[in-house]
Amino acid sequence: MSRIERITDKLRQVEATFHQIVAKMSDPEVASDPTEFQKLAKQHREMEPIVKAFQAFTALTRERDEYIALLDDSSADAELVELASSELPDIKERIEQMFEQLQRLLLPKDPRDGKNVILEIRAGTGGEEAALFSAEMFRAYNRYADSQGWRVATTTMNETGLGGLKEVTCVIEGRDVFSKLKYESGTHRVQRVPQTETQGRVHTSAITVAVLPEAESIDLEVDENELRIDRYRSSGAGGQHVNTTDSAIRITHIPTGLVVTCQDEKSQLKNRDKAMRVLRAHLYERKQNEQRQAIAAVRKSQVGSGDRSEKIRTYNFPQGRVTDHRIKVTIYQLDAFMNGSMVEMINACRSFFEAQRIQEELSERQP
Repeated sequence: MSRIERITDKLRQVEATFHQIVAKMSDPEVASDPTEFQKLAKQHREMEPIVKAFQAFTALTRERDEYIALLDDSSADAELVELASSELPDIKERIEQMFEQLQRLLLPKDPRDGKNVILEIRAGTGGEEAALFSAEMFRAYNRYADSQGWRVATTTMNETGLGGLKEVTCVIEGRDVFSKLKYESGTHRVQRVPQTETQGRVHTSAITVAVLPEAESIDLEVDENELRIDRYRSSGAGGQHVNTTDSAIRITHIPTGLVVTCQDEKSQLKNRDKAMRVLRAHLYERKQNEQRQAIAAVRKSQVGSGDRSEKIRTYNFPQGRVTDHRIKVTIYQLDAFMNGSMVEMINACRSFFEAQRIQEELSERQP
């Protein structure tokens, strides 16, 4: 079974499930159960766009097949044949576009797609020329962000004497920023004659780009079942209640082994509240450290060492082209690309990697 047939088969399964959900929602017993009805309503909302797109796709493929049959029919009316011949290329293009959209709709949602982005660009191999290209790519991403209606706020910038950037970090805010920029991470290689080159030789330099989803504040919840709470008599100086009642509290967070105590208050309840605040502060700090370490690991895996050989994309100025080596796509509009016209390349990357993801998912479901 081909990839298209397997995806089409999956879409038919989704459509069949959707109709089953519609039938269940019209059942009086289900309608009288708010919990079950809400669960089905949620599934209905999630599946409806896929089903509608698939129905439109099916109608268009049926129209294409009718036109092809008409062209193969030697007895067909000449005017109809001419109409079919003129309409067929457009229909085929629309089918291709709709199929890409369906692949995207089938993919499980990446919860990071709607997040803002931390964009980091660093000069790699190539000295000043790499720093100059870092500055040019930073401007290119700024212009692309402008075209998307996003906001860019620079947080750190390390400039060189000739106007290059050793490194720059910014926050890009807007709609679906991470979903569009997440495939930009990696080593970007530039081939051109540097400004400092006197003999006209083409040099190769490299920069690294890291695209990280912005980390949101952590909403920390402590599971009471993971706590061991010990009550004991306070020790040390204090009034009669402090030394004579079991008001002191020791809380142990079992998964991490963290222990906090409090005996400042006369009230056991107040001591517990204070201890919990201290415990939450410790757990929050630990969680933040883990998050920072995870981001550092992601950054390292994304950008590599900045060596010329570890490239995802090459910008060849003498030939006026930009080539993405992962998806084997070349665009001969480098000047426009460096002015922020990145839509074609970004969409090509998204289509390729999303198709790859859906292929992997379908493969995993095979017996």
